[in-house]
Amino acid sequence: MKTTLLFLFILFSLTVSAQSGKESGTNYDIPSVYSGISVDSTGHLYFVSVKSGDTAWMDNSESVFTLNNFRPDIAGTDNGLLLDINNSEFYGTVYYGLYPDENIRYPQPVYFKKSSKIITGKSEIAINKLRGKYDIAGWEKSGKARVGYRIADNYGKIIYNGVVNIIGKGPFEVDLSVVAGPYLTNLTDTSVVISFETNMPCEPKITINNKHYHISKDSDKNSMSYEITVDNLIPDSKYEYTLQYGSNNLTYDFTTAPQKGTRSSFSFAYTSDSRAGAGGGERNIFGVNAYIMRRMAVLASFQNAAFFQFTGDMINGYSPSIGQTLLEFANWKKAVEPYWHYMPFNIGTGNHEALVNVFDDGSSYGISIDKFPFNKSAEALFTKTFVNPENGPVSEDNTYYDPSPDKIDFPLYGETVYYYVYDNIAMIVLNSDYWYAPSTNMIPEIGGNPHGYIMDNQMEWFENTIEKFNKDKDIDHIFVTIHTPAFPNGGHASDDMWYYGNNNIRPTVSGMKLEKGIIEQRDRFLDIMINKSEKVVALLCGDEHNYSRLKLTGKTQIYPDNYKGKKIDISRPFWQITNGSAGAPYYGQQKLPWSESVEKFSTQYALMIFDIHGKKINLRVINPDTMENIETVSLVE
Repeated sequence: MKTTLLFLFILFSLTVSAQSGKESGTNYDIPSVYSGISVDSTGHLYFVSVKSGDTAWMDNSESVFTLNNFRPDIAGTDNGLLLDINNSEFYGTVYYGLYPDENIRYPQPVYFKKSSKIITGKSEIAINKLRGKYDIAGWEKSGKARVGYRIADNYGKIIYNGVVNIIGKGPFEVDLSVVAGPYLTNLTDTSVVISFETNMPCEPKITINNKHYHISKDSDKNSMSYEITVDNLIPDSKYEYTLQYGSNNLTYDFTTAPQKGTRSSFSFAYTSDSRAGAGGGERNIFGVNAYIMRRMAVLASFQNAAFFQFTGDMINGYSPSIGQTLLEFANWKKAVEPYWHYMPFNIGTGNHEALVNVFDDGSSYGISIDKFPFNKSAEALFTKTFVNPENGPVSEDNTYYDPSPDKIDFPLYGETVYYYVYDNIAMIVLNSDYWYAPSTNMIPEIGGNPHGYIMDNQMEWFENTIEKFNKDKDIDHIFVTIHTPAFPNGGHASDDMWYYGNNNIRPTVSGMKLEKGIIEQRDRFLDIMINKSEKVVALLCGDEHNYSRLKLTGKTQIYPDNYKGKKIDISRPFWQITNGSAGAPYYGQQKLPWSESVEKFSTQYALMIFDIHGKKINLRVINPDTMENIETVSLVE
């Protein structure tokens, strides 16, 4: 499924504009969309500010907290397992236990009463102590078990939760293991994609009703990351599937979507912003509020949600380290994994998924831009990590601001922008942090895209997609989801699609500022959703760590005082619903021009459950931590 993108990534790396530092044998490709970046004779990148004349050197330091380290090397011993996280300076604790040999829908490891110390990055866990009344896996009889482990540092902060299969009764050996997944993705009425990762290469298969599905023939034989497409299924039907890998197997189930336009009754879940929160423990498993996010998944499952849409800021992010970002992604996926076996999670990106190059200018955060070469960008890493439909725009090339039309100059959107259909609804997932440069004040000099700005090719694709569903008689409702609100209400008045009404905020490409500012581009976005479609029900957002429901009408004030630009009319009532309440630190409400149109605001943790009954839509908002109902409202009667 990623074959086309892989080809484009290779092509991209060959064609991107470059200024190369070859004196040291190091070749840096500096995309021509940036300005002021050079490479010295030793191969180090630096940026020179035109305004100040100051030089900022790129920080090349790599985090020691990476997925490769904390998904450790594991070897069998006479007594159990030896874990090596390849960092001799790391001290901490490993908690470990067995997965019970029971018929459990959502199996979890039960941690043993004793733990093991990590000394100079190594720790041995004693499986031979889990005998008798502690042998809940039955390994003493079968010689096989599934072991869960948790790595914490010397201060008790949880870094990673992992799993490994073992064979033997002492001595023990590491067996072929599924270390992540399986995850249900890209669900349709006749197909689904099942993705997962293992600890060593294998030839896995999915079995349904005695029919076997395999990885594609052109897959990398040395890969340990897999996608298997299951197709030719019957709509609205429940299937049990078994993932077979080596001599092991895992069995779960899923239900296909109804045929498009069936207009059956179903529900789906929505939230965003689950990056680490305060309070310690599982509220911060290295970059993720795993406690609240798991509660979100539990509640969605309990409410029989057909799918779960999550749009951005799942992790702390903002890292120059690919390995650290992958570790945070892995922690997020592990938090909801037991429920992802059965219910598809569709993932959108946000600003905290940023993967950056940082130039140290002496400030707290430095000058940050999207990581390059762009086959290592935030968009590329997100596409590699998650499985979403591949039906979005390609990049921002071939626009009036493309510096070299014969080359690929921008990052590929990959799977950060897409749409999908479930029965009579369409969900359009957008990326408001494409080619994102976090250092907004430096964008005019170095280049990049500010937080919240939808660039032209994505906007054109969006308008075409809306028009496609406008004409589709089987689609009654369109939902649009993007991380940044058009109208912030608490926490992000200084950015999102507002910037306190400053329309001067806009991207800069190769030293050229784009024609339209953030307010103009916001208005174009609104015009497509509201005035050019009767089907778009709501804009679903995040970014602000609260829940708010705003009813936009023609009477709502949406411009700053004395705004001199062209204004749009709002032709019909429209909902913007922001829910960034999945565990990130909260924001209170702010006074803004449209505040009187905000009908509900809450700082509780919130999961939104949309109940679709043909042409009627009801919204229930529930706190997953307390099960308290925050509100119930009819959106479409």
